[in-house]
Amino acid sequence: MDKKEALKFWKDGGDIEKLPKQFLKDKSFMIEIVKVNGLMLSKADKSLRKDKSVVLAAVKESGSSLEYADNSLKKDKSIVLEAIKNYGGALEYADASFKKDRSIVIAAIKSRTGGGGVAFKYADKSLQGDLELIKLSDTGY
Repeated sequence: MDKKEALKFWKDGGDIEKLPKQFLKDKSFMIEIVKVNGLMLSKADKSLRKDKSVVLAAVKESGSSLEYADNSLKKDKSIVLEAIKNYGGALEYADASFKKDRSIVIAAIKSRTGGGGVAFKYADKSLQGDLELIKLSDTGY
């Protein structure tokens, strides 16, 4: 089975885990997969979960895929910003330092999906008493 056949198999509803493992280690193949379903980052080889371009493609499609990124990339501001832009609740998976960063928390709260109170509940406790953020999140905390 070549890469084109494997991609067709998956797009036609085939189980990615039934593909030969070599495809889960193939950067260009996995980028194509995560562009369609970012959560498939969870199936990628560990080495690709450390690859910034693979993770960036995944979080652009699904901010929640940040959960499956290597911890080193959960500390990368550009990755975290892209994830929370897509889904504010992805703040949950970001490095603790971002949960204390007011500008990051505001961006998460303002996210088009999963913003507001969903994102605000993942902010560091030191920010949860901030009246401006409370109003912005409209959570009533």
